[in-house]
Amino acid sequence: MELLQVNVNGVRFRVRIDGSEGSPWLLMLNSLSTTYEMWDEQIPILTGHFRVIRYDQRGHGGSGAPPGPYSIEELGSDALGILDAVGAARASLCGLSLGGMISMWLAANAPERIERMVISCTSANFAPPEFWTDRAAFVRSNGTSGLYGSLLERWFTGQIDVRNPGAKDMIASMLNACDPEGYAGVCEALARADLRAELSSISAPTLVIAGSFDPATPPATALSLYDAIADSSLVVIPDASHLANLEQPDLFVDAVMEHLVGSPKTRGMAVRTQVLGKDYVAGANARKTDFTAPFQDFISRYAWGEIWTRPGLDRRSRSMITLAILVSLGHLNELSFHIPAALRNGLSREEIAELLIQCAVYAGVPAANSAFSKANEILQSLD
Repeated sequence: MELLQVNVNGVRFRVRIDGSEGSPWLLMLNSLSTTYEMWDEQIPILTGHFRVIRYDQRGHGGSGAPPGPYSIEELGSDALGILDAVGAARASLCGLSLGGMISMWLAANAPERIERMVISCTSANFAPPEFWTDRAAFVRSNGTSGLYGSLLERWFTGQIDVRNPGAKDMIASMLNACDPEGYAGVCEALARADLRAELSSISAPTLVIAGSFDPATPPATALSLYDAIADSSLVVIPDASHLANLEQPDLFVDAVMEHLVGSPKTRGMAVRTQVLGKDYVAGANARKTDFTAPFQDFISRYAWGEIWTRPGLDRRSRSMITLAILVSLGHLNELSFHIPAALRNGLSREEIAELLIQCAVYAGVPAANSAFSKANEILQSLD
């Protein structure tokens, strides 16, 4: 995890990066009134496959708030500048509401930077403009806390306290962290933004997500985006309103992962390749026969696509556990590819030695002795 302060277009942005170095980049773009913590429930799953960038929009959370009004072009340029600052030449996008609109602007105006895109609970034109100019005037005069009640009515169904008991308090905290001038400037950007003419130019494979009970951007709005973007698909999250990722976090992240990474088997092959190395996986596939194919499919889909991608443990920890179990059970041949994998996942040779010593106490000296011999042989072959 990296916490950064990045200066782009004369504005200081609060930025956070999670996930393993070398993984594909994914940029998350927040809705109006929220900070990057709105994605906290999705991060454990997403970081199994991506290096995830999150940032607070102008006037939100820890980011600066220059005098408004702003434009969608400026907000899109902010996002590109953040990608540049962290060294992300290309990235996939996942944006909700305001973040979805910025994502569409990026895909239309910087297509060479975008791999794939998820746009959720959003629109290409948040009409009428008076709604946003009136809100801008309100927050400049009264601050943002007075919006809390109306936002809850539009953002969540009546079941939110059951599905996500902490969601309302999270919204209150994020809303209170907004700077009135910065918030108003973003509202004025939404008042003027109209991307409908640009949708046909979007070439990135796109998933459009809607909440079934979203009054702000209902499924009909999502359908219009689906119709206008050539390479797109549509998912409606049941029993969710505008902040579908908070109300139905599991359904939301499943849809995102299916689009960005693929099925569990596809995800498993990606993780298997990242952990074990492309040469090993290519060799395993080359040796596959009709007899062994079902087992190889099971390993890719379940072990790598479901278990190694679960939240709660990073790959380094999973490698330690795997090595300890293999040594304890005497499956030393498996060490030939899991020791290089452990090194790739961040374990040092010294830590592997300590792990084997620990196994000597709990799995027996003979098991550890054989493992040391095999591990030494493997490590020497890597020199």
